[in-house]
Amino acid sequence: MKFLLPLLLFSLSHMLFAPVLSSESSACTSFLITKGASADNSTMITYAADSHELYGELYYRPAGTFKKGTLMDVKEWDTGKFIGKIPQALQTYVVVGNMNEHQVSISETTFGGRKELVDPKGGIDYGSLIYVALQRSKTAREAIKTMGALANEHGYMSSGESFSIADANEVWIMELIGKGPKEKGAVWVALKIPDGYISAHANQARIRTFPLNDPENCLYAKDVISFAKKQGYYKGPDKDFSFRDAYAAPDCMSLRVCDGRVWAMFNRAAPSHKISPDYILCKKGATPLPLWIKPDKKLTPADIISFMRDHFEGTVLDMTKGPGAGPFKLPYRWRPLTWKVDGKKYLNERATATQQTGFSFVAQARASLPSHIGGLLWFSVDDISSTVYVPMYAGIEKAPKPYAVGTGSFTTFTWDSAFWAFTFVSNFAYLRYSDIIVDIQKEQKKLEDGFFKAQADFEKKALALYKKSPKKARALLTQYSAKAADMVHKRWIRLGQELLMKYMDGNVRDAKGKVTHPPYPKEWYENVVKARPDHFRLPDKDKPMSDAQRLTYVPTPDAAKKAPPAKTKTTTAGKTTSPATKPVSPTCPPCEAKKSRGCSCQAGESPRGTAFIGFLFLLTLLALVRPR
Repeated sequence: MKFLLPLLLFSLSHMLFAPVLSSESSACTSFLITKGASADNSTMITYAADSHELYGELYYRPAGTFKKGTLMDVKEWDTGKFIGKIPQALQTYVVVGNMNEHQVSISETTFGGRKELVDPKGGIDYGSLIYVALQRSKTAREAIKTMGALANEHGYMSSGESFSIADANEVWIMELIGKGPKEKGAVWVALKIPDGYISAHANQARIRTFPLNDPENCLYAKDVISFAKKQGYYKGPDKDFSFRDAYAAPDCMSLRVCDGRVWAMFNRAAPSHKISPDYILCKKGATPLPLWIKPDKKLTPADIISFMRDHFEGTVLDMTKGPGAGPFKLPYRWRPLTWKVDGKKYLNERATATQQTGFSFVAQARASLPSHIGGLLWFSVDDISSTVYVPMYAGIEKAPKPYAVGTGSFTTFTWDSAFWAFTFVSNFAYLRYSDIIVDIQKEQKKLEDGFFKAQADFEKKALALYKKSPKKARALLTQYSAKAADMVHKRWIRLGQELLMKYMDGNVRDAKGKVTHPPYPKEWYENVVKARPDHFRLPDKDKPMSDAQRLTYVPTPDAAKKAPPAKTKTTTAGKTTSPATKPVSPTCPPCEAKKSRGCSCQAGESPRGTAFIGFLFLLTLLALVRPR
């Protein structure tokens, strides 16, 4: 039963506090890394699909051929609600998670933007744009054009979105928003990240001005500026038009909780740039964050994963600091994101790593390898800081069972599901985070380092087989990813059991298995005393006494003994006088209840008077019980 208690508490908290789908539930983060910025000449994009109601699983869509005139169902990704039907492509490609067999990958973050531009009757949502485009595109450019065409042809029903779109050679950021219920379609702009640079977006539009005559590096809807002018969002010359300012101008809150994550990633990837936090702290006159920067060194997937595990550690926004982190430095704050005290509005920080992640990935694409091997999705479920990234190749023929669609669901718990195994461990860690996360990170590092170390040799073997038989090579890739997934899943179930035994009931077992009782951190005790100075105080001299002794107890007048001598002053007549002072009465001993006998002295009342009353009470009691 004790093993299930944290799980039951977690489930109950979700039932009681599950929020309505909102901008908070669509809070995702994405990083973009070009070939020239990576250690192995690969492109990379990331995704943290963060929603309090999203079950983490690896989607798998097989390739298909269809007759002309075939229709496909479109269902809203967030809700599963049927939207309508659109024409199916004659040929579709395999899609593993958010990467297809041609190494095209797409991720997103929702920026919302102008509310009047949402069209509830649109025929396609942002999630369908992603997965339909992946099924139909061989390059990032083709995916961008496909997404724009789908939104214009069928109408766009979601709010504003930023997309990361990459293939083995190029990395693009695309931002798109609808035209509202009165006009079908969407307006958008896409910029190619310069080689050698990195970028990021996190629920806030990032593209400002853009080149109007550079199709090699910039693509956009032909009416992206004219539509803004028609709606009254912009009046200046086309060359000065800013997509962000016209369609999704930020407020102080979005700078802090959205662009703050971009700043954190830039700060870690390029500390030499010394990018000030003033902009995300909404300080007047602060320099805006750049759209892209050059990192201090070439980045590996392991580097990118470490950026994704950020909680602003070591910065002014460090979530492991302050009363909100509790005694064990928990870098999370439960929802709601904003709150009020005395009528004033406040917020909690929102870091890249967060408790409500459904799934996340680093999509790695390499032009030097066949796409089935070169495309690699480092995939995980649940909280990024305590999960393990598992290699899922673009060439696999099915999703491993612990991560597959249908193994479990958000409303159906099963130990067969990797999501629930990781969720159990992460939620247990929240109880004593600063200690438990250390144990988790040891296993996390062991497993991930093992995958990184084995990668080159395995891919060499897979490539040799691929040259002889692509089909057999795909079978090998499928087997490898399945074995890795199964190993991680089983290890995490066992880890959860080990952590429960080590940290049960607030105790901590040492290396020999002996139960110990480590205290709370010193600063936590200090904060407790500051909040309620005398509530938990014990007497300095707490000696045993009988009840009769306690009734007549006269405490040592420590306060009088320690009081400094009164200062004298010289009058105009040259005489010295002492200031008038009230006699200091010795303080009473701490009491649990003011009305208890022997604890009745009030402010200014002498404890000797209390003792005398107690003495009279005893005499009276003896007179009453004396035999007659």
